[in-house]
Amino acid sequence: MFPNTSSRRALAAGAIAVVAALTAVTVPATTASAAPGMREAAIAQARANVARNSGVFGFGAGQDLVLKDVVLDQDGSSHVRFDRTYQGLPVVGGDLVVHQDARGRLKDSSRAAAHDAAVKSTVPKVPAQSGAANALSAAPGVKDATSTPELVVWAADGTPRLAWRTTVEGTGEHGQPAGRIVVTDAATGEQIEAYDAEHEASGTGNSEYTGTVTIDTTAQSGGGYTLTDPVRGHVTKDAKNLSSSSISAGSGVAFTSATNVWGDGKKFSTDRSTAAVDAHANTAWTYDYYKNVHGRSGIKNDGRGATVFVHVGTNWDNAQWSDSCFCMMTGDGNGTTDPEQVDLDTMGHEMTHGVTSATANLRYSGESGGLNESTSDIFGTMVEWYANNSLDTGDYLFSDQSTPPWLRRFDKPSLDGKSADCWSSSVGKLNVHYSSGVGNHWFYLASEGSGSKTVNGVPYNSPTCNGSTVTGIGNQKVAKIWYRALTVYMTSTTNYKGARAASLNAARDLYGAGSTEYNAIAAAWSGVNVN
Repeated sequence: MFPNTSSRRALAAGAIAVVAALTAVTVPATTASAAPGMREAAIAQARANVARNSGVFGFGAGQDLVLKDVVLDQDGSSHVRFDRTYQGLPVVGGDLVVHQDARGRLKDSSRAAAHDAAVKSTVPKVPAQSGAANALSAAPGVKDATSTPELVVWAADGTPRLAWRTTVEGTGEHGQPAGRIVVTDAATGEQIEAYDAEHEASGTGNSEYTGTVTIDTTAQSGGGYTLTDPVRGHVTKDAKNLSSSSISAGSGVAFTSATNVWGDGKKFSTDRSTAAVDAHANTAWTYDYYKNVHGRSGIKNDGRGATVFVHVGTNWDNAQWSDSCFCMMTGDGNGTTDPEQVDLDTMGHEMTHGVTSATANLRYSGESGGLNESTSDIFGTMVEWYANNSLDTGDYLFSDQSTPPWLRRFDKPSLDGKSADCWSSSVGKLNVHYSSGVGNHWFYLASEGSGSKTVNGVPYNSPTCNGSTVTGIGNQKVAKIWYRALTVYMTSTTNYKGARAASLNAARDLYGAGSTEYNAIAAAWSGVNVN
């Protein structure tokens, strides 16, 4: 599936404008690929920089660095992301980014909450069985649950302590994968935190299909075609209503066709390939958005395509990304009002959870969890704008096609009755789907500005929290800034204040400190009370 010709022209013009802006301020632009030798040299230099600057990074005896990601800029600068271990144990909240110039010299650092990762002992006083039992009792809504404890150094609040991080996995009410991550102190058994293991978007609206589109398939040597995209690598399969908790990448049945004509374009279709058309096409649009706009080749930036399942479970009214099987799953809705959630922004939202996991890995708890959800809303929305589909035009209403009139909105998130428009000290206590409102509101203000405005026929009215007037710079610029902030500067424990700093660093890199873009990003954050 490809965007139409006019979309390509608009994208090309946007790309030229950005290049011109970059040239004007002579700042780096991120490149997705470079000679392997450059990448390996950057990694080696980063390890050496951490060792030479151990005090800056809190890197001491017993610690090791685990490579996670590398971003190379066109000017030769590099940004190398590591997780940390202590005596072989993962350090939760110990991730860091080493920022280097073209000669490999340390320019700056980004670090999650943990500084010193050392603990007095790595021998737990509370046995694994007790941690597992405590975790099961902390996840009462998970049926047929099993628990898997893992010993870690937990330092997400900045103070390292030995802990059991237990993953509880089972099924929810409608057969969807359900689970909790429960962290308990390995010395006292006290629960430290608990949060959802899965990233979900619940749908209750009428799904709108993407119309007649061109999709990329694979011809079989013996004749016929399969819904395997040879360009992007993803495959769309029929889960045959298999319980989602049982799904692995190898589950399901491939869709095949003798004619390469798929589906009938109807809602609640008895042709099982109809939902697959939307899922397949919208996955392609998501891949193309990240590739053509941000230079990212697939969710993990390794060119690997995901597995996409339709017809998951029975009466499962949901859509979900799963890191464990590197797959996207969609259910059949409730069979009466809610069809599958395979619309553009929902698919983009769920797959962005995978991008976030592969980069900053924003923890699905507190303000970091709100930022995780907001990031998925932002880029899911940008996939919709990128696709320029006539049946699902770009807007700032999330999941408006599958959950009319919308599930969440950006200009004033509180209109859903639960989301936060403005940051406050209590935002981190909200459900992550509602604390995300602060980030969504910021994105709208930075993109379109404050006050009343009609965009693509949809009226918006976005107030600021401090009574200021904000002038927007367009969502394409803001999305580029947010992508660089996510992939270069944010870490697993970034909160809203940290997100402001990360996005200003990104705006400085792309457009220059004191530029119109830099000032707009700052003004939008102040407009949602993040200073």
